[in-house]
Amino acid sequence: MIPREFEYHAPGSVSDAIGLLERFGDEAKVLAGGHSLLPMMKMRFAAPSHLVDLGRIAELRGIREERGTLVIGAMTTENDLIWSKALQEKCPLLVEAARQISDPQVRYKGTLGGDISHGDPGNDHPALMLVLNASFVLKGYAGERTVPAGEFFRGLYETALAPGEILTSIRIPIPMAGTGYCYAKLKRKTGDFATAAAAVLLRMKGDTVQEVAIALTNVAPTALRAKLSESALKGKVLDDASMNEAARLAMGICEPAADQRGDAEYKTAMAGEMVQKALRTAYSRAAR
Repeated sequence: MIPREFEYHAPGSVSDAIGLLERFGDEAKVLAGGHSLLPMMKMRFAAPSHLVDLGRIAELRGIREERGTLVIGAMTTENDLIWSKALQEKCPLLVEAARQISDPQVRYKGTLGGDISHGDPGNDHPALMLVLNASFVLKGYAGERTVPAGEFFRGLYETALAPGEILTSIRIPIPMAGTGYCYAKLKRKTGDFATAAAAVLLRMKGDTVQEVAIALTNVAPTALRAKLSESALKGKVLDDASMNEAARLAMGICEPAADQRGDAEYKTAMAGEMVQKALRTAYSRAAR
C-alpha cells in the first residue's frame, strides 16, 4: 500500500515546527528518522494530512556535556551515538546498545528521540533511559517542561508527550567512574526487535552491590524498571544465588504478548536469562 496524500513541511527551527503543529493540530504528525511512522502510513494505520519533518533543525542534533550531565539532541542518530567519543568515555552503555539496534542502514537514519517518542515496547532506548535516570525536555506551544523517564513511558505507544509537543533533548546524569554496565539482548536475527532484553548499571564495593539499576525491554506494554530485583540485590554479595533471585523477581513483573518470537512463558524465561547475563557482564566491568 501507499500513504494517503499529505502535505510535507520541513521547518528550520523548533519554534517553526511547533507553530506548524499548533496550526494543523491533530492533522499533523512529526517525522524524525521515519522508521516507525512511514511504515504505519504505508499501511494507513496513520494518515496525517501534514507531515512535519524535523531533519533540517540543527539545534536538535549533537551531544555535549553540561555540568555533569550529557545532553543529547533528539535528532541525534544511532550512528552518532556509536561514534561519540563523549559517550564512549562517559556512558558506554548507550554505545553498546546502539550497536545492537537493527542494521547499519537503520542506524544511519534512526534517531534517539524518535525511538523514545514512539512508545514502542520493542524499542531499546526506553529501558536504557530508565536505568540511566534520564529526563526529557519537551517543548510545545504551551511552553517547555522536563519529564523524568520513569514518568514518560505510560503504556503501549503511549507517552507523556502532549499534543503539539516535541521532544527536543535527552538529559542523562553521567554515571560514576567505575560503574559496570551491560545491555543484554536476545533477538532472532539481525535487524529484529528483542525477544527480551535487559539493561543494567552496577556499582560495587568489593563483592557487595552498592547501587544497581535494572530495566527490561519488550516483555510488557512498556519498558519496565525491575525495582524488586534492585532491592533484593542492594547490599548483598553478587553471586549465583542473588542473581537467580533477581532474575526470578524480574520475571514476576513480565507480561509479554505472544507473537512470532515466542509465547509468553518463553519470553518471560528469556527476560530472566537476560537479567542474569547483564548482571554478570556488568559485574565484570565494574570497579571493586
